[in-house]
Amino acid sequence: MTTLMDSPKVKIQTTKRYGRGVFANAKIRKGEAIAAFDGPIYDDDFDAWTDDIMNHAIQIGPAVWRDSAGIARLVNHSCNPNCGIRKRTRIVAMRTIEKGEEITWDYEMTEMNDWWRMKCQCGAPECRKKIGDYRNMPKKVRLKYKGYISDWIVAYERGQKRKRKES
Repeated sequence: MTTLMDSPKVKIQTTKRYGRGVFANAKIRKGEAIAAFDGPIYDDDFDAWTDDIMNHAIQIGPAVWRDSAGIARLVNHSCNPNCGIRKRTRIVAMRTIEKGEEITWDYEMTEMNDWWRMKCQCGAPECRKKIGDYRNMPKKVRLKYKGYISDWIVAYERGQKRKRKES
């Protein structure tokens, strides 16, 4: 299986708010891949869950999570992100990102579970204060992120809509 490599256009550095983050060290074009969750895969039967895994692995299916072997796990959340998720594991630019900007994505683009929550400290004017389940994301935000939400959530939603129509 091939995996995406971390983009050479980014670097890790300390943030003012929450420890380390990923920053552009060159201009990044819309649609460019920046990093991937390409590490170990865990399911809900995994016995050795740690806070580190819970806070860095992303959900890639109803009961499946994947971590990153690279910098993806250091990309911080924002309620006004410059990146999104393509397929299930790729962090890609949703717009042009200028050199020096922090790379961010909205963690609710991948999560649909009842147990993981985070107090948001992104500072964006549109900050939602608590982040966790995709189902909590306002509809207007979902529309804004169209094309940048994990494939598994998009497929799940389509399946739910079909079930409602058949009922």
